[in-house]
Amino acid sequence: MEVKRRTVRSLVAKLGSVSDQTRAEALAELRLISKHDADIRPVISDAGAIPYLAEILYSTSYPAQENAAATLLNLSITSRDALMSTRGLLDAISHALRHHSSSTSPDAVQSCAATLHSLLIVDSYRPIIGSKRDIIHSLIEIVKSRNSPPRSVKDALKALFGIALYPLNRHQVIELGAVQPLFSLIVNEGRVGIVEDASAVVAQIAGCEESVDEFKKVSGVGVLVDLLDMGTGSSDRVRENAVSALLNLVRFGGEKAGKDVREMGLKVMDGSADVAENGSAKGKTKAVGLLKVLLEGNSLNKMFSGDNDDDDDDDYDDNDNDNDNESFEVSES
Repeated sequence: MEVKRRTVRSLVAKLGSVSDQTRAEALAELRLISKHDADIRPVISDAGAIPYLAEILYSTSYPAQENAAATLLNLSITSRDALMSTRGLLDAISHALRHHSSSTSPDAVQSCAATLHSLLIVDSYRPIIGSKRDIIHSLIEIVKSRNSPPRSVKDALKALFGIALYPLNRHQVIELGAVQPLFSLIVNEGRVGIVEDASAVVAQIAGCEESVDEFKKVSGVGVLVDLLDMGTGSSDRVRENAVSALLNLVRFGGEKAGKDVREMGLKVMDGSADVAENGSAKGKTKAVGLLKVLLEGNSLNKMFSGDNDDDDDDDYDDNDNDNDNESFEVSES
Protein backbone atom coordinates (compact mmCIF):
# COMPACT_ATOMS: atom_id res chain seq x y z
CA MET A 1 0.00 0.00 0.00
CA GLU A 2 2.89 2.36 0.66
CA VAL A 3 4.07 1.85 -2.91
CA LYS A 4 0.57 2.68 -4.10
CA ARG A 5 0.54 5.85 -2.01
CA ARG A 6 3.84 7.02 -3.48
CA THR A 7 2.56 6.26 -6.98
CA VAL A 8 -0.66 8.20 -6.38
CA ARG A 9 1.15 11.19 -4.87
CA SER A 10 3.43 11.29 -7.92
CA LEU A 11 0.48 11.15 -10.33
CA VAL A 12 -1.47 13.85 -8.48
CA ALA A 13 1.60 16.09 -8.45
CA LYS A 14 1.81 15.68 -12.23
CA LEU A 15 -1.72 17.06 -12.58
CA GLY A 16 -0.17 20.43 -11.75
CA SER A 17 2.56 20.09 -14.40
CA VAL A 18 3.07 22.76 -17.06
CA SER A 19 3.32 19.97 -19.64
CA ASP A 20 0.01 19.06 -21.29
CA GLN A 21 1.29 15.58 -22.09
CA THR A 22 2.41 14.94 -18.52
CA ARG A 23 -0.97 16.02 -17.16
CA ALA A 24 -2.84 13.93 -19.72
CA GLU A 25 -0.84 10.79 -18.97
CA ALA A 26 -1.26 11.19 -15.20
CA LEU A 27 -4.98 11.78 -15.61
CA ALA A 28 -5.44 8.68 -17.76
CA GLU A 29 -3.52 6.59 -15.23
CA LEU A 30 -5.59 7.88 -12.30
CA ARG A 31 -8.77 6.99 -14.15
CA LEU A 32 -7.50 3.49 -14.80
CA ILE A 33 -6.35 2.70 -11.27
CA SER A 34 -9.45 4.27 -9.68
CA LYS A 35 -11.61 2.00 -11.84
CA HIS A 36 -9.87 -1.26 -11.03
CA ASP A 37 -8.65 -0.76 -7.44
CA ALA A 38 -11.31 0.22 -4.88
CA ASP A 39 -8.70 0.49 -2.12
CA ILE A 40 -6.79 3.16 -4.00
CA ARG A 41 -9.73 5.59 -4.25
CA PRO A 42 -9.45 7.05 -0.73
CA VAL A 43 -5.71 7.38 -1.31
CA ILE A 44 -6.35 9.40 -4.47
CA SER A 45 -8.77 11.64 -2.59
CA ASP A 46 -6.39 12.12 0.34
CA ALA A 47 -3.58 13.03 -2.05
CA GLY A 48 -5.51 16.11 -3.16
CA ALA A 49 -6.66 14.98 -6.59
CA ILE A 50 -10.28 16.15 -6.39
CA PRO A 51 -9.67 19.93 -6.80
CA TYR A 52 -7.53 19.20 -9.88
CA LEU A 53 -10.20 16.91 -11.33
CA ALA A 54 -12.92 19.50 -10.73
CA GLU A 55 -10.87 22.18 -12.47
CA ILE A 56 -10.26 19.92 -15.47
CA LEU A 57 -14.03 19.74 -16.06
CA TYR A 58 -13.70 23.32 -17.36
CA SER A 59 -11.15 22.17 -19.96
CA THR A 60 -11.96 22.33 -23.66
CA SER A 61 -10.20 18.99 -24.22
CA TYR A 62 -12.66 16.13 -24.56
CA PRO A 63 -10.19 13.43 -23.43
CA ALA A 64 -9.27 15.50 -20.35
CA GLN A 65 -12.93 16.09 -19.48
CA GLU A 66 -13.78 12.43 -19.92
CA ASN A 67 -10.89 11.14 -17.80
CA ALA A 68 -11.51 13.69 -15.04
CA ALA A 69 -15.27 13.04 -14.94
CA ALA A 70 -14.80 9.26 -14.98
CA THR A 71 -12.25 9.46 -12.15
CA LEU A 72 -14.63 11.59 -10.08
CA LEU A 73 -17.35 9.01 -10.70
CA ASN A 74 -15.07 6.22 -9.54
CA LEU A 75 -14.09 8.18 -6.42
CA SER A 76 -17.75 8.90 -5.65
CA ILE A 77 -18.35 5.22 -5.00
CA THR A 78 -16.16 5.17 -1.90
CA SER A 79 -15.15 8.79 -1.16
CA ARG A 80 -18.43 10.73 -1.24
CA ASP A 81 -17.57 12.90 1.77
CA ALA A 82 -14.31 13.95 0.17
CA LEU A 83 -16.09 15.02 -3.02
CA MET A 84 -18.85 16.94 -1.26
CA SER A 85 -16.38 18.75 0.98
CA THR A 86 -14.34 19.99 -2.00
CA ARG A 87 -15.12 23.61 -2.68
CA GLY A 88 -16.35 24.22 -6.20
CA LEU A 89 -16.97 20.59 -7.12
CA LEU A 90 -20.71 20.98 -7.64
CA ASP A 91 -20.10 24.17 -9.62
CA ALA A 92 -17.70 22.29 -11.90
CA ILE A 93 -20.19 19.47 -12.40
CA SER A 94 -22.89 22.04 -13.10
CA HIS A 95 -20.67 23.69 -15.72
CA ALA A 96 -20.09 20.37 -17.48
CA LEU A 97 -23.80 19.51 -17.47
CA ARG A 98 -24.84 23.01 -18.54
CA HIS A 99 -22.75 22.74 -21.70
CA HIS A 100 -23.96 19.23 -22.54
CA SER A 101 -24.88 20.22 -26.09
CA SER A 102 -21.81 22.30 -26.87
CA SER A 103 -18.43 22.20 -25.19
CA THR A 104 -18.73 19.17 -22.92
CA SER A 105 -18.03 15.67 -24.20
CA PRO A 106 -21.09 13.34 -24.12
CA ASP A 107 -19.08 10.82 -22.10
CA ALA A 108 -18.15 13.51 -19.56
CA VAL A 109 -21.80 14.57 -19.31
CA GLN A 110 -22.79 10.99 -18.59
CA SER A 111 -20.12 10.56 -15.93
CA CYS A 112 -21.03 13.86 -14.24
CA ALA A 113 -24.72 12.92 -14.09
CA ALA A 114 -23.75 9.49 -12.75
CA THR A 115 -21.54 11.13 -10.11
CA LEU A 116 -24.53 13.14 -8.89
CA HIS A 117 -26.60 9.97 -8.86
CA SER A 118 -23.89 8.37 -6.70
CA LEU A 119 -23.64 11.32 -4.29
CA LEU A 120 -27.41 11.46 -3.90
CA ILE A 121 -27.40 8.03 -2.28
CA VAL A 122 -26.49 9.93 0.90
CA ASP A 123 -29.65 11.43 2.43
CA SER A 124 -27.91 14.53 3.79
CA TYR A 125 -26.58 15.51 0.36
CA ARG A 126 -30.02 15.68 -1.26
CA PRO A 127 -30.99 19.13 0.06
CA ILE A 128 -27.52 20.47 -0.76
CA ILE A 129 -27.54 19.29 -4.37
CA GLY A 130 -31.23 20.16 -4.68
CA SER A 131 -30.45 23.77 -3.75
CA LYS A 132 -28.38 24.08 -6.93
CA ARG A 133 -31.09 25.16 -9.36
CA ASP A 134 -28.61 25.26 -12.24
CA ILE A 135 -27.89 21.55 -11.73
CA ILE A 136 -31.59 20.64 -11.76
CA HIS A 137 -32.18 22.82 -14.82
CA SER A 138 -29.27 21.19 -16.67
CA LEU A 139 -30.47 17.68 -15.86
CA ILE A 140 -33.92 18.56 -17.17
CA GLU A 141 -32.41 20.01 -20.35
CA ILE A 142 -30.47 16.77 -20.90
CA VAL A 143 -33.69 14.78 -20.52
CA LYS A 144 -35.48 17.18 -22.86
CA SER A 145 -32.88 17.28 -25.65
CA ARG A 146 -33.43 14.93 -28.57
CA ASN A 147 -29.67 14.87 -29.13
CA SER A 148 -28.82 13.48 -25.69
CA PRO A 149 -27.43 9.93 -25.79
CA PRO A 150 -29.68 7.37 -24.03
CA ARG A 151 -27.08 6.72 -21.34
CA SER A 152 -26.90 10.42 -20.48
CA VAL A 153 -30.70 10.56 -20.30
CA LYS A 154 -30.80 7.55 -17.96
CA ASP A 155 -28.15 8.99 -15.64
CA ALA A 156 -29.85 12.40 -15.65
CA LEU A 157 -33.13 10.70 -14.70
CA LYS A 158 -31.44 8.83 -11.87
CA ALA A 159 -29.96 12.09 -10.58
CA LEU A 160 -33.37 13.77 -10.75
CA PHE A 161 -34.85 10.82 -8.88
CA GLY A 162 -32.26 11.21 -6.12
CA ILE A 163 -32.95 14.93 -5.88
CA ALA A 164 -36.72 14.32 -5.72
CA LEU A 165 -36.34 11.84 -2.86
CA TYR A 166 -36.00 14.92 -0.64
CA PRO A 167 -39.58 16.24 -0.41
CA LEU A 168 -38.64 19.93 -0.34
CA ASN A 169 -36.82 19.57 -3.67
CA ARG A 170 -39.88 18.36 -5.58
CA HIS A 171 -41.50 21.72 -6.19
CA GLN A 172 -38.21 22.99 -7.61
CA VAL A 173 -38.00 20.11 -10.07
CA ILE A 174 -41.55 20.92 -11.18
CA GLU A 175 -40.97 24.69 -11.23
CA LEU A 176 -37.92 24.26 -13.48
CA GLY A 177 -40.00 22.46 -16.09
CA ALA A 178 -39.52 18.73 -15.56
CA VAL A 179 -43.13 17.59 -15.91
CA GLN A 180 -43.60 17.99 -19.66
CA PRO A 181 -40.34 16.32 -20.76
CA LEU A 182 -40.82 13.46 -18.29
CA PHE A 183 -44.30 12.67 -19.59
CA SER A 184 -43.05 13.11 -23.15
CA LEU A 185 -40.50 10.37 -22.51
CA ILE A 186 -43.16 8.12 -21.02
CA VAL A 187 -45.48 8.60 -23.98
CA ASN A 188 -43.00 8.66 -26.85
CA GLU A 189 -39.91 6.73 -25.72
CA GLY A 190 -39.74 3.14 -26.95
CA ARG A 191 -36.95 1.94 -24.65
CA VAL A 192 -38.38 0.21 -21.60
CA GLY A 193 -35.52 1.20 -19.28
CA ILE A 194 -35.91 4.91 -19.94
CA VAL A 195 -39.70 4.77 -19.51
CA GLU A 196 -39.17 2.99 -16.20
CA ASP A 197 -36.69 5.64 -15.07
CA ALA A 198 -38.91 8.53 -16.18
CA SER A 199 -41.98 7.08 -14.47
CA ALA A 200 -39.97 6.61 -11.27
CA VAL A 201 -39.14 10.34 -11.25
CA VAL A 202 -42.79 11.19 -11.97
CA ALA A 203 -43.84 9.05 -9.00
CA GLN A 204 -41.58 11.11 -6.74
CA ILE A 205 -42.45 14.60 -7.95
CA ALA A 206 -46.15 13.71 -7.68
CA GLY A 207 -45.52 13.99 -3.95
CA CYS A 208 -46.08 17.74 -3.63
CA GLU A 209 -49.03 20.10 -3.97
CA GLU A 210 -47.67 21.73 -7.13
CA SER A 211 -47.93 18.45 -9.03
CA VAL A 212 -51.72 18.53 -9.40
CA ASP A 213 -51.97 21.55 -11.70
CA GLU A 214 -48.81 20.70 -13.64
CA PHE A 215 -49.88 17.11 -14.27
CA LYS A 216 -53.25 18.37 -15.50
CA LYS A 217 -51.50 20.44 -18.20
CA VAL A 218 -50.09 17.27 -19.76
CA SER A 219 -53.10 15.02 -19.06
CA GLY A 220 -50.86 13.28 -16.55
CA VAL A 221 -53.55 11.31 -14.74
CA GLY A 222 -54.77 9.87 -18.03
CA VAL A 223 -51.23 8.90 -19.05
CA LEU A 224 -50.59 7.20 -15.71
CA VAL A 225 -53.87 5.31 -15.84
CA ASP A 226 -53.10 4.19 -19.39
CA LEU A 227 -49.83 2.73 -18.07
CA LEU A 228 -51.87 0.56 -15.71
CA ASP A 229 -53.78 -0.95 -18.64
CA MET A 230 -52.43 -4.44 -19.30
CA GLY A 231 -53.05 -3.87 -23.00
CA THR A 232 -50.41 -1.14 -23.24
CA GLY A 233 -47.62 -3.63 -22.58
CA SER A 234 -46.10 -1.62 -19.73
CA SER A 235 -43.52 -3.43 -17.64
CA ASP A 236 -44.31 -4.39 -14.05
CA ARG A 237 -41.95 -1.68 -12.88
CA VAL A 238 -43.72 1.01 -14.92
CA ARG A 239 -47.14 -0.09 -13.67
CA GLU A 240 -45.98 0.06 -10.05
CA ASN A 241 -44.48 3.49 -10.65
CA ALA A 242 -47.84 4.61 -12.09
CA VAL A 243 -49.65 3.37 -8.97
CA SER A 244 -47.12 5.16 -6.76
CA ALA A 245 -47.53 8.39 -8.75
CA LEU A 246 -51.32 8.29 -8.54
CA LEU A 247 -51.22 7.54 -4.83
CA ASN A 248 -48.80 10.41 -4.20
CA LEU A 249 -50.97 12.68 -6.33
CA VAL A 250 -54.07 12.10 -4.22
CA ARG A 251 -52.07 12.10 -1.03
CA PHE A 252 -50.64 15.55 -1.64
CA GLY A 253 -53.31 16.98 -3.95
CA GLY A 254 -56.24 16.18 -1.70
CA GLU A 255 -59.81 15.77 -2.84
CA LYS A 256 -59.23 17.70 -6.05
CA ALA A 257 -56.68 15.15 -7.22
CA GLY A 258 -58.72 12.26 -5.82
CA LYS A 259 -61.69 13.35 -7.93
CA ASP A 260 -59.52 13.46 -11.08
CA VAL A 261 -58.28 9.92 -10.45
CA ARG A 262 -61.70 8.47 -9.58
CA GLU A 263 -63.13 9.91 -12.79
CA MET A 264 -60.93 7.47 -14.72
CA GLY A 265 -63.29 4.71 -13.57
CA LEU A 266 -62.71 1.02 -14.17
CA LYS A 267 -59.39 1.47 -15.97
CA VAL A 268 -57.65 2.65 -12.86
CA MET A 269 -59.59 0.22 -10.65
CA ASP A 270 -58.69 -2.82 -12.73
CA GLY A 271 -55.03 -1.83 -13.11
CA SER A 272 -54.62 -1.07 -9.41
CA ALA A 273 -56.32 -4.34 -8.46
CA ASP A 274 -53.93 -6.30 -10.66
CA VAL A 275 -50.88 -4.63 -9.07
CA ALA A 276 -52.39 -5.25 -5.61
CA GLU A 277 -52.61 -8.94 -6.48
CA ASN A 278 -49.48 -9.54 -8.51
CA GLY A 279 -47.04 -6.71 -7.76
CA SER A 280 -43.98 -6.59 -5.52
CA ALA A 281 -44.53 -6.23 -1.77
CA LYS A 282 -44.12 -2.47 -2.00
CA GLY A 283 -46.26 -2.25 -5.12
CA LYS A 284 -49.04 -4.24 -3.47
CA THR A 285 -49.09 -1.92 -0.46
CA LYS A 286 -49.39 1.18 -2.62
CA ALA A 287 -51.99 -0.35 -4.89
CA VAL A 288 -54.13 -1.24 -1.87
CA GLY A 289 -53.81 2.34 -0.64
CA LEU A 290 -54.87 3.67 -4.04
CA LEU A 291 -57.85 1.31 -4.17
CA LYS A 292 -59.02 2.61 -0.79
CA VAL A 293 -59.05 6.12 -2.21
CA LEU A 294 -60.99 5.00 -5.26
CA LEU A 295 -63.54 2.97 -3.31
CA GLU A 296 -64.05 5.20 -0.29
CA GLY A 297 -63.62 8.57 -2.00
CA ASN A 298 -63.43 10.51 1.21
CA SER A 299 -61.44 11.31 4.34
CA LEU A 300 -58.09 11.49 2.58
CA ASN A 301 -56.51 13.27 5.52
CA LYS A 302 -57.77 10.63 7.92
CA MET A 303 -56.62 7.88 5.61
CA PHE A 304 -53.05 9.12 5.56
CA SER A 305 -52.83 10.49 9.09
CA GLY A 306 -49.96 8.91 10.94
CA ASP A 307 -48.40 7.83 7.66
CA ASN A 308 -45.36 10.02 7.27
CA ASP A 309 -43.77 8.05 4.47
CA ASP A 310 -43.21 10.61 1.70
CA ASP A 311 -42.33 7.76 -0.61
CA ASP A 312 -38.66 8.49 0.08
CA ASP A 313 -37.85 4.80 0.28
CA ASP A 314 -38.95 4.04 -3.27
CA ASP A 315 -36.38 1.72 -4.73
CA TYR A 316 -34.52 2.75 -7.83
CA ASP A 317 -32.52 -0.04 -9.31
CA ASP A 318 -30.32 -0.26 -12.37
CA ASN A 319 -31.55 -3.80 -12.86
CA ASP A 320 -34.63 -3.45 -15.02
CA ASN A 321 -35.97 -6.81 -13.87
CA ASP A 322 -35.63 -6.31 -10.13
CA ASN A 323 -38.52 -4.35 -8.66
CA ASP A 324 -37.67 -4.93 -5.04
CA ASN A 325 -34.05 -3.90 -4.64
CA GLU A 326 -33.67 -1.28 -1.92
CA SER A 327 -30.61 0.34 -3.49
CA PHE A 328 -29.10 1.08 -6.87
CA GLU A 329 -25.60 0.47 -8.00
CA VAL A 330 -23.03 2.86 -9.40
CA SER A 331 -20.70 1.43 -12.00
CA GLU A 332 -17.06 2.38 -12.41
CA SER A 333 -16.13 4.22 -15.57
